[in-house]
Amino acid sequence: MLTLNETDTDAIAAAHNERGHRNESYAALVWRRFRRSFTGMIGFILVILLVLMAIFAEFLSPLGPRETYQSFSPPQTISFSDQDGNYSIFPRVYGMAETDELDPITFQPIVGPDYANPHYLGFFVRGSEYRLFGLIPMERRFFATTDGTPVHFLGTDKFGRDVLSRAIHGSRISLAIALSVVFIITVVGTSVGLVSGYYGGTADAWIQRFVEVVLAFPQLPLYLALTSLIPVTAPTHIFLGFVVVVMSALGWAQMSREVRGKTLALARIEYVRAAMAVGATDTRIIFQHILPNVMSHVIVAVTLHIPTVVLLESFLGFLGFAVKPPLISWGLMLQDTATYSVIGSYPWILAPVGFVFVTVFAFNALGDGLRDAVDPY
Repeated sequence: MLTLNETDTDAIAAAHNERGHRNESYAALVWRRFRRSFTGMIGFILVILLVLMAIFAEFLSPLGPRETYQSFSPPQTISFSDQDGNYSIFPRVYGMAETDELDPITFQPIVGPDYANPHYLGFFVRGSEYRLFGLIPMERRFFATTDGTPVHFLGTDKFGRDVLSRAIHGSRISLAIALSVVFIITVVGTSVGLVSGYYGGTADAWIQRFVEVVLAFPQLPLYLALTSLIPVTAPTHIFLGFVVVVMSALGWAQMSREVRGKTLALARIEYVRAAMAVGATDTRIIFQHILPNVMSHVIVAVTLHIPTVVLLESFLGFLGFAVKPPLISWGLMLQDTATYSVIGSYPWILAPVGFVFVTVFAFNALGDGLRDAVDPY
């Protein structure tokens, strides 16, 4: 029989420590698995950037979201060269000016870059005054022209408002709606699913019949019907709160079904039976033994529900049933793309679609990475 002395045991323990096989908490183990996922880390970084953009929207936007300039002004591109092709390390943009040439169809002067008057770009430059978080008066912008000239990286809309600045500010409303709705869905759905799966029997049967009724509703017609009940003259915060409540009321049922299925399996595990045998209360069993084991699934479900709510808000905003002016959201900005003629002539007003796409991709990638990280198999 092979035996190990104390020296051999210490050597094996040291080897395990060198290979990173130390005792790890569940969170550390999930993080170690998650950071190996390339798409998951990309989604994680993008989500952080989106949250920072929403928090510091005033500082990051080059102009105010309600400042008006020339209508449907095309996007200005960043250049490192002048008209003669001479390169420089200082980025610049050129304003638009009328040339001596005429359009052969409209006979209007052709508008082109004004190379005679470059506007240099810089970080942390002075711009129009604003209040950070609505409280702190500031003038510095993250990236703008050094001479204070307005710059439109994504052009302007029909009212002459900067599209990029409005899209950055719109991230606040769109993400706030998504996070609020998903928070309510998670709390209500998890609570209902835990109670239904743990107690079972008659209570489970009645709860699931009610869940089936909620799931049976055609959601889109009901969204449109309920949101149309709010008067047009209602305050914006009342309308916004009603939209959040409506989305949450129709979205919690699926979450409760998923949590119920996990709870049914966990309620029959040995340590839960042992807790019942020693007289632990139902509340202690649910919150101390079942809920921690369900949370990994809930966290993944949350990251996958947020893109759904973002897309739903954008769609309802496009139809005019989500956010009303003076609030700004990505869906509300897409109302300007209602006609093909506008899209064909001014395609840059589709820029909010890019923000929606990045947000949906970021949270889906994050959810896929978390799902692989928390999967024990």
